[in-house]
Amino acid sequence: MTVSQKIVVIEDEVKIAQMIKDYLEREGFSVFMAENGTKGIERVRQKSPDLIILDLMLPDMSGLEVCRTLNRENNTPIIMLTAKSQETDRIVGLEMGADDYITKPFSLAELTARIRAVLRRAGGNDQQKFSQEKIIDRGELKIDIEKHKVRKSNEEIVLTPTEFNILALMAHNPGRVFSRLQLLDAALGETYSGYERSIDTHISNLRRKIEDDPASPSYVVTVFGLGYKFNE
Repeated sequence: MTVSQKIVVIEDEVKIAQMIKDYLEREGFSVFMAENGTKGIERVRQKSPDLIILDLMLPDMSGLEVCRTLNRENNTPIIMLTAKSQETDRIVGLEMGADDYITKPFSLAELTARIRAVLRRAGGNDQQKFSQEKIIDRGELKIDIEKHKVRKSNEEIVLTPTEFNILALMAHNPGRVFSRLQLLDAALGETYSGYERSIDTHISNLRRKIEDDPASPSYVVTVFGLGYKFNE
Protein backbone atom coordinates (compact mmCIF):
# COMPACT_ATOMS: atom_id res chain seq x y z
CA MET A 1 0.00 0.00 0.00
CA THR A 2 1.35 3.43 -0.97
CA VAL A 3 2.09 5.76 1.95
CA SER A 4 0.55 9.21 1.50
CA GLN A 5 2.90 12.17 1.43
CA LYS A 6 2.36 14.43 4.42
CA ILE A 7 1.72 18.16 4.22
CA VAL A 8 1.45 20.65 7.08
CA VAL A 9 -0.65 23.76 6.33
CA ILE A 10 0.16 26.75 8.58
CA GLU A 11 -2.67 29.19 7.92
CA ASP A 12 -4.70 31.29 10.37
CA GLU A 13 -7.75 31.65 8.09
CA VAL A 14 -9.60 28.48 9.00
CA LYS A 15 -11.81 28.43 5.89
CA ILE A 16 -8.81 28.65 3.57
CA ALA A 17 -6.88 26.02 5.53
CA GLN A 18 -9.86 23.64 5.52
CA MET A 19 -10.40 24.20 1.80
CA ILE A 20 -6.76 23.34 1.10
CA LYS A 21 -6.92 20.30 3.38
CA ASP A 22 -10.10 18.91 1.78
CA TYR A 23 -8.79 19.38 -1.76
CA LEU A 24 -5.35 17.91 -1.10
CA GLU A 25 -6.76 14.93 0.75
CA ARG A 26 -8.88 14.17 -2.32
CA GLU A 27 -5.61 14.31 -4.27
CA GLY A 28 -4.14 11.62 -2.02
CA PHE A 29 -2.12 13.64 0.49
CA SER A 30 -2.27 13.46 4.29
CA VAL A 31 -2.81 17.01 5.55
CA PHE A 32 -2.37 18.52 9.02
CA MET A 33 -3.36 22.06 9.94
CA ALA A 34 -2.01 24.68 12.35
CA GLU A 35 -3.57 28.10 12.87
CA ASN A 36 -0.48 30.03 13.98
CA GLY A 37 3.30 29.96 13.76
CA THR A 38 3.96 28.45 17.19
CA LYS A 39 1.59 25.53 16.60
CA GLY A 40 2.87 25.21 13.05
CA ILE A 41 6.48 24.73 14.17
CA GLU A 42 5.30 22.18 16.75
CA ARG A 43 3.18 20.33 14.18
CA VAL A 44 6.11 20.14 11.75
CA ARG A 45 8.33 18.70 14.48
CA GLN A 46 5.67 16.14 15.35
CA LYS A 47 4.70 15.03 11.84
CA SER A 48 7.98 15.40 9.87
CA PRO A 49 6.05 16.33 6.72
CA ASP A 50 7.22 16.06 3.12
CA LEU A 51 6.18 19.67 2.46
CA ILE A 52 4.98 22.76 4.33
CA ILE A 53 2.44 25.32 3.13
CA LEU A 54 3.08 28.50 5.08
CA ASP A 55 1.06 31.73 5.17
CA LEU A 56 3.17 34.88 5.31
CA MET A 57 0.78 36.70 7.67
CA LEU A 58 0.20 34.88 10.96
CA PRO A 59 -1.24 36.21 14.25
CA ASP A 60 1.61 35.35 16.62
CA MET A 61 4.73 35.65 14.46
CA SER A 62 5.51 36.32 10.83
CA GLY A 63 5.65 33.53 8.30
CA LEU A 64 9.20 34.67 7.54
CA GLU A 65 10.21 33.98 11.15
CA VAL A 66 8.57 30.55 10.98
CA CYS A 67 10.35 29.85 7.70
CA ARG A 68 13.70 30.87 9.17
CA THR A 69 13.17 28.66 12.25
CA LEU A 70 12.13 25.61 10.22
CA ASN A 71 15.03 25.97 7.79
CA ARG A 72 17.48 25.93 10.69
CA GLU A 73 16.10 22.55 11.72
CA ASN A 74 15.57 20.73 8.41
CA ASN A 75 15.38 21.19 4.65
CA THR A 76 11.70 20.36 4.22
CA PRO A 77 10.45 22.27 1.16
CA ILE A 78 8.19 25.25 1.85
CA ILE A 79 5.58 26.90 -0.35
CA MET A 80 4.70 30.33 0.98
CA LEU A 81 1.21 31.83 0.69
CA THR A 82 0.88 35.59 0.61
CA ALA A 83 -1.92 38.06 0.13
CA LYS A 84 0.65 40.66 -0.86
CA SER A 85 1.28 41.22 -4.54
CA GLN A 86 4.48 43.26 -4.28
CA GLU A 87 7.53 41.61 -5.78
CA THR A 88 9.66 42.52 -2.74
CA ASP A 89 7.49 40.41 -0.40
CA ARG A 90 7.89 37.38 -2.63
CA ILE A 91 11.63 37.90 -2.88
CA VAL A 92 11.98 38.16 0.91
CA GLY A 93 10.12 34.85 1.26
CA LEU A 94 12.55 33.17 -1.12
CA GLU A 95 15.49 34.73 0.70
CA MET A 96 14.26 33.18 3.94
CA GLY A 97 14.41 29.74 2.34
CA ALA A 98 10.99 29.17 0.79
CA ASP A 99 11.13 27.03 -2.35
CA ASP A 100 8.14 28.59 -4.05
CA TYR A 101 5.36 31.09 -3.42
CA ILE A 102 1.78 31.52 -4.54
CA THR A 103 -0.24 34.72 -4.20
CA LYS A 104 -3.80 34.82 -2.85
CA PRO A 105 -6.29 34.37 -4.33
CA PHE A 106 -5.09 31.18 -6.01
CA SER A 107 -6.66 28.14 -7.62
CA LEU A 108 -6.37 24.85 -5.75
CA ALA A 109 -5.38 23.16 -9.00
CA GLU A 110 -2.42 25.53 -9.39
CA LEU A 111 -1.41 25.01 -5.76
CA THR A 112 -1.50 21.25 -6.27
CA ALA A 113 0.64 21.55 -9.41
CA ARG A 114 3.18 23.63 -7.49
CA ILE A 115 3.18 21.06 -4.66
CA ARG A 116 3.82 18.16 -7.02
CA ALA A 117 6.62 20.08 -8.79
CA VAL A 118 8.34 20.95 -5.50
CA LEU A 119 7.99 17.39 -4.16
CA ARG A 120 9.31 15.97 -7.41
CA ARG A 121 12.48 18.00 -7.33
CA ALA A 122 12.87 17.53 -3.55
CA GLY A 123 12.79 13.78 -4.09
CA GLY A 124 15.51 13.99 -6.71
CA ASN A 125 13.37 12.56 -9.51
CA ASP A 126 14.67 15.20 -11.91
CA GLN A 127 18.33 14.61 -11.16
CA GLN A 128 18.78 11.97 -13.87
CA LYS A 129 18.37 14.67 -16.49
CA PHE A 130 21.09 16.73 -14.79
CA SER A 131 23.77 14.10 -14.49
CA GLN A 132 24.63 10.44 -14.73
CA GLU A 133 27.37 11.05 -12.16
CA LYS A 134 26.59 9.90 -8.64
CA ILE A 135 29.15 12.33 -7.22
CA ILE A 136 29.99 15.66 -8.88
CA ASP A 137 33.47 16.66 -7.71
CA ARG A 138 34.35 20.31 -8.29
CA GLY A 139 37.37 21.32 -6.23
CA GLU A 140 36.35 21.69 -2.60
CA LEU A 141 32.70 21.02 -3.51
CA LYS A 142 31.35 17.47 -3.51
CA ILE A 143 27.76 17.08 -4.73
CA ASP A 144 26.12 13.72 -4.00
CA ILE A 145 23.25 13.37 -6.47
CA GLU A 146 21.64 10.27 -4.94
CA LYS A 147 21.79 11.47 -1.34
CA HIS A 148 20.96 15.09 -2.21
CA LYS A 149 23.90 16.32 -0.12
CA VAL A 150 26.63 18.89 -0.65
CA ARG A 151 29.93 19.11 1.19
CA LYS A 152 32.61 21.77 1.02
CA SER A 153 36.01 20.97 2.51
CA ASN A 154 34.30 17.95 4.09
CA GLU A 155 31.71 20.13 5.87
CA GLU A 156 28.07 19.54 4.94
CA ILE A 157 26.15 22.47 3.47
CA VAL A 158 22.37 22.42 3.85
CA LEU A 159 20.59 23.53 0.66
CA THR A 160 16.92 23.77 -0.18
CA PRO A 161 15.76 21.38 -2.95
CA THR A 162 15.66 24.28 -5.41
CA GLU A 163 19.18 25.43 -4.52
CA PHE A 164 20.47 21.86 -4.82
CA ASN A 165 18.95 21.36 -8.25
CA ILE A 166 20.34 24.63 -9.57
CA LEU A 167 23.81 23.79 -8.26
CA ALA A 168 23.74 20.21 -9.58
CA LEU A 169 22.66 21.33 -13.02
CA MET A 170 25.29 24.04 -13.33
CA ALA A 171 28.14 22.06 -11.74
CA HIS A 172 27.54 19.21 -14.19
CA ASN A 173 27.98 21.70 -17.03
CA PRO A 174 30.92 23.92 -15.99
CA GLY A 175 31.44 26.84 -18.29
CA ARG A 176 28.00 26.61 -19.87
CA VAL A 177 25.92 29.77 -19.55
CA PHE A 178 22.33 29.24 -18.38
CA SER A 179 19.68 31.91 -18.83
CA ARG A 180 17.21 32.54 -16.01
CA LEU A 181 14.44 30.86 -17.99
CA GLN A 182 16.60 27.80 -18.61
CA LEU A 183 17.32 27.49 -14.90
CA LEU A 184 13.64 27.89 -14.04
CA ASP A 185 12.65 25.23 -16.55
CA ALA A 186 15.41 22.74 -15.79
CA ALA A 187 15.76 23.16 -12.03
CA LEU A 188 12.20 24.01 -11.04
CA GLY A 189 10.11 22.11 -13.57
CA GLU A 190 7.81 23.06 -16.38
CA THR A 191 4.82 23.56 -14.06
CA TYR A 192 6.59 26.44 -12.36
CA SER A 193 5.26 29.75 -13.62
CA GLY A 194 6.89 32.12 -11.17
CA TYR A 195 8.55 35.44 -11.79
CA GLU A 196 11.72 34.96 -13.84
CA ARG A 197 13.87 37.16 -11.60
CA SER A 198 13.14 34.94 -8.58
CA ILE A 199 16.02 32.78 -9.83
CA ASP A 200 18.34 35.66 -8.81
CA THR A 201 17.25 35.22 -5.21
CA HIS A 202 17.94 31.48 -5.29
CA ILE A 203 21.38 32.17 -6.77
CA SER A 204 22.07 34.76 -4.04
CA ASN A 205 21.07 32.27 -1.33
CA LEU A 206 23.23 29.58 -2.94
CA ARG A 207 26.25 31.87 -3.05
CA ARG A 208 25.89 32.72 0.63
CA LYS A 209 26.17 29.03 1.43
CA ILE A 210 28.91 27.80 -0.91
CA GLU A 211 31.15 30.80 -1.64
CA ASP A 212 34.02 32.01 0.53
CA ASP A 213 33.07 35.54 -0.52
CA PRO A 214 29.52 35.77 -1.92
CA ALA A 215 30.23 39.29 -3.19
CA SER A 216 33.06 37.91 -5.33
CA PRO A 217 31.91 34.38 -6.21
CA SER A 218 34.32 31.80 -7.54
CA TYR A 219 31.84 28.98 -8.24
CA VAL A 220 28.55 30.45 -9.53
CA VAL A 221 29.31 33.57 -11.53
CA THR A 222 27.15 36.07 -13.40
CA VAL A 223 27.49 36.42 -17.16
CA PHE A 224 26.10 39.91 -17.63
CA GLY A 225 23.19 40.14 -20.02
CA LEU A 226 22.97 36.35 -20.35
CA GLY A 227 22.58 34.55 -17.02
CA TYR A 228 24.83 32.39 -14.85
CA LYS A 229 27.50 29.73 -15.18
CA PHE A 230 29.56 27.44 -12.96
CA ASN A 231 33.21 28.38 -13.30
CA GLU A 232 35.39 25.93 -15.18
